[in-house]
Amino acid sequence: MRALWNTAISCLVFVYLVLVTASAMGSGSQAAPAGNPEAKKLKNPVASSAASIAAGKKNYDKFCAFCHGDEGKGDGPMAPKGSHPSNLTDAEWTHGGSDGEIFTVISDGAGQGSAMKSFKAKLTPDEIWNTVNYVRSLAKPH
Repeated sequence: MRALWNTAISCLVFVYLVLVTASAMGSGSQAAPAGNPEAKKLKNPVASSAASIAAGKKNYDKFCAFCHGDEGKGDGPMAPKGSHPSNLTDAEWTHGGSDGEIFTVISDGAGQGSAMKSFKAKLTPDEIWNTVNYVRSLAKPH
């Protein structure tokens, strides 16, 4: 009976250690900060003007609205199944909210595991900056 008791205790200790190790490994991946410190340093060389915002809207309508929606709320009709396009009108910017970070996400994509792919082969840097200016215009005052 004592041997059975020792085996049961050993099994419980093993399960506990596995759960603690798995929990510790999982928590490290959740602690990564949002945003991109290097991209945050980029300054927008294109002044936000009516002309820039209008040019950015054309790019947005052509490349972005399908997933992010006409009003930028992340509710576009052609978003890949299971994806969650960002709501560009709210205060939550998972990949960073500076002009440089927005530029980098449009240019390079949102990263591994995201449906948001790179647009640098389809848009020039100035076109991307115009799109950044348009995306900024979508934000509603809070």
